[in-house]
Amino acid sequence: MTAVEETFEAYILGAATFDLSGLPKEYYTLVDGSKSIIWVQPIFQALGLKSLLAASLPVENFTHAVIHGKEFTAIVIRQQGNYLALLIDPQNEVIDDNFLKWALSFNATLLKNNPRFQVI
Repeated sequence: MTAVEETFEAYILGAATFDLSGLPKEYYTLVDGSKSIIWVQPIFQALGLKSLLAASLPVENFTHAVIHGKEFTAIVIRQQGNYLALLIDPQNEVIDDNFLKWALSFNATLLKNNPRFQVI
């Protein structure tokens, strides 16, 4: 893993994967006790809204969305075969083209081997 990849991974506070129909598959939370996955609900709703819109509008080129909450910022990336949602601190201004390129190819299952994370 390169230094840039390690830096981007350090910004992640949680992750969730969804299948292409928008159904959740796995959740990753920090092991520090913050097991809350409340931020996943808006992601699930956004993916549902995207599916509804796709029924009547051409949104097949969806690549990513950023969802801002009071206590979180989440980015949803359409990867090949799934959606990946990454939770980041809302104070960070990390979302740029380089971050998006990194997230597009990020394999969330690597978080299973990261001591900062747990699968729930």
